[in-house]
Amino acid sequence: MKPTFHHFPVNGIFEDPVVYLRFLRQRRAFLFDAGDVSALSSRDINKITDLFVTHTHIDHFIGFDMILRQLLRRDTPLRVYGPEGIISAIKGKLQGYAWNVISEYPLQIMVHEVREDIILKVGFSAFNRFVPEAENETTFRGVILEEDDIKVKAAVVEHDIPVLAFSIEEDRHINIDKARLTERGLSVGPWLSDFKDALRKGHRDREFRLNNRLYRTVDLMDIAIITEGQKVSYVMDVSPVEDNIERIVELVKGSHTLYIESYFLQEDFPRALERRHLTAEIAGRIARDASVKEIVPLHISPKYRAFPERVLEEAQQAFRR
Repeated sequence: MKPTFHHFPVNGIFEDPVVYLRFLRQRRAFLFDAGDVSALSSRDINKITDLFVTHTHIDHFIGFDMILRQLLRRDTPLRVYGPEGIISAIKGKLQGYAWNVISEYPLQIMVHEVREDIILKVGFSAFNRFVPEAENETTFRGVILEEDDIKVKAAVVEHDIPVLAFSIEEDRHINIDKARLTERGLSVGPWLSDFKDALRKGHRDREFRLNNRLYRTVDLMDIAIITEGQKVSYVMDVSPVEDNIERIVELVKGSHTLYIESYFLQEDFPRALERRHLTAEIAGRIARDASVKEIVPLHISPKYRAFPERVLEEAQQAFRR
């Protein structure tokens, strides 16, 4: 089955790290970080329903204003997920502008602040001049967004300030083997949607009455073709310490694609430790230890602009080792 989304880096390896993830059968997109987003068209930005912010350093967050301006007249809300401090950061952005002429604008922004054990949620609405609404709190156990066919997880890591790393995972793709269906004397119909739902939810004993006979989900497994869904992970600006590395490996395990910062060469590790960034070698080791299929190094220090291939090769060598 075809994937439900495509993804790509918006900028070059020396520029602000931003990844755009576009859903193929929906007018919808996710954005990971909001640094320089000038390469995105108005149409691209208008598809963004969910923004995932690792942290609010300027190269990861300055583009929020451009996104805000583009979405002001949109009915679909914008959901923002970020680390501790994201509510205050969004509030500060919004309070920096005068909103006396936007009471008829429909935009709503729902901000989710992800901490170690809780998620704080605050809404901001254009019709109310973006005055923050009452705060809600829920328990955080790794998942920050879950829908019928996708799940987004986050891990809290450290870059001298709290930072989030993200992974998005498709549910398994379930197709029906029409030939096998015919062989068993069964007809295509609405019941197949219920059957797929039972498979996704693990309801092996859900019952289906077909041709005057009662079947359970487990009795019909041979008509299903089940394939693995995509998993894409995004990791930026992380101190190269063991606790962070362990959390990242657990989060990104089995990813088809891992976008990961490779800010320094390993020979500059003391500088990496001081500046709290990963080296290309550590990024490659993380990908290897997590059994990632593809590593995409991003966010490389401009000091290596004359020889980017050294950084990219270091990451790949550690990954393949």
